[in-house]
Amino acid sequence: MRRILLSTVKILISAALLYLSLRKVNLYDLASRIQVESLGWLGLAIAVTFLQIFLGVLRWREISVECGAPLETAQAMRFNVIGTFFNQTLPSSIGGDAVRLWLVARAGAGWRAATYSIFVDRAVGLIALAVVIAATLPWSYQLISDSHGWTALLLLDLAALAAGFGFLLIGLLPWPWLKQWWATHHIHACAVIANRVLFSREHGFRVATLSIAIHVVTVVIGWCVVKSITAPVTFGQIFQLLPPVMLITMMPISIAGWGVREATMALAFGYAGLIANEGVNISLLFGAVSFVVGVFGGLVWILSPEKAAKGAQPIEVPGSQ
Repeated sequence: MRRILLSTVKILISAALLYLSLRKVNLYDLASRIQVESLGWLGLAIAVTFLQIFLGVLRWREISVECGAPLETAQAMRFNVIGTFFNQTLPSSIGGDAVRLWLVARAGAGWRAATYSIFVDRAVGLIALAVVIAATLPWSYQLISDSHGWTALLLLDLAALAAGFGFLLIGLLPWPWLKQWWATHHIHACAVIANRVLFSREHGFRVATLSIAIHVVTVVIGWCVVKSITAPVTFGQIFQLLPPVMLITMMPISIAGWGVREATMALAFGYAGLIANEGVNISLLFGAVSFVVGVFGGLVWILSPEKAAKGAQPIEVPGSQ
């Protein structure tokens, strides 16, 4: 009953935010702006999304090794693509993480190693996103003339940085109770792994580079969407506005981020002195690109050995024994 109620609440939040975002948007006008050349840009956006998934696979592999859940590249790619499908269907923008966790655990790594690999991967991604936003703040100050908008952006990024680096700090603290108390034991273990991954000679540079590249690629996807409808937005503007929107969309309060992303994009564009409706248009097409990739992920799931096994027998990860 609790799950049903939670899912219902998220569906209602998505519906309400979509309604508020779309009530002033002319969908017929948006459809009329999609020409033959637009399909090329949208196709490129889909291709770049698969590139982003692959970059995520490379980072996840680096992290999973330290968590005791090593994955082959093809296997990790399959799990990540399947995750995109469940991101679109489960009541959360991070629903695919739960499915990836389940797949890795069933693959022989165990629940603890699987959970650690997903949690640390998410934490590293959050830290990288906060760093990207912080790096663009000087230019954002020039773009966002509204003091309330820029203050909100600054506070949002400071909160993300505090959460990310506070998490890393937990892994450096020598207090014994962090390792012994049930409420902090696993968080401390994940923080130790995150520090080991980010600051080691073996993994640090690659993980940091991949993490930044993943968020830059998100901006490239957004830019392809902008070009598909020839929206009056520059690459620099989308680079400054899209990462904070994606940070807010990570909150699991809607279905696949729908509604939250559109409302936030409209607000961000308004604060930047741009056309708010264009922000909604870009967000809708951005979501459509993710949906198409998710459909492909659904096909991969249907044809996958994990689906065929139906949970009867675990599939071992090479090197996990």
